[in-house]
Amino acid sequence: MRCPVDKKSMFQHIRDPASAAIAGIIFSVILMVVLAQFHAAVPAGIATTEWLEESSRRGGVQVAVGLIPFAGIAFLWFIGVIRTRLGSREDKLFATVFLGSGLLFVAILFIAGSILATLLTLYSRGFAVDADAMVLLTVLTKSMMGMFGFRMAAVFTLSVTSLGLRTRLLPRWLVGLGYLTAIVLLLSPPVSPWSQLLFPTWVLAFSVHTLVARGEPGAP
Repeated sequence: MRCPVDKKSMFQHIRDPASAAIAGIIFSVILMVVLAQFHAAVPAGIATTEWLEESSRRGGVQVAVGLIPFAGIAFLWFIGVIRTRLGSREDKLFATVFLGSGLLFVAILFIAGSILATLLTLYSRGFAVDADAMVLLTVLTKSMMGMFGFRMAAVFTLSVTSLGLRTRLLPRWLVGLGYLTAIVLLLSPPVSPWSQLLFPTWVLAFSVHTLVARGEPGAP
């Protein structure tokens, strides 16, 4: 005899703050690995194709590219559960900026990954790629992430932090960390490759707090 499935309970479990926390932790860890692998293999300010010719550095970029889709999926889940948690308390202005900047960040991340995946695929199949073109695409990828992707991450952090402050869902230390992260990523010209780690660090702190606060009395 089959047991009846409680669909309402199932959807409540999916929308639980723990889902956002777990998705945020997965995203932040994956993005840290992606950034570390990519920037270690392709140093900033060096116009060279050596990373594509050296197996160890090329392997690092391959790992980063392979992980990017999973980072995007986890981040989209993170956004969705946060919006569900806010519910009627969600301010339309901040919510629009929060959602739009998050989607743009994922789109830019995917485009940058696609450019690198194209270079790796052409190289692995033995196609001759002009050295100048490879340098151009590598610099384009770094510029896209540094100048545009993490600017959107800054706007996302700023809007989520402001929503958390208005709804009193976030403690003061996390609000302060969020504003600091947003200011550094938004105003530092250009965004340093390693300062980009501030964004996944903030998401990780946000997610851990959400997971811990969920079990506290009076938690939403």
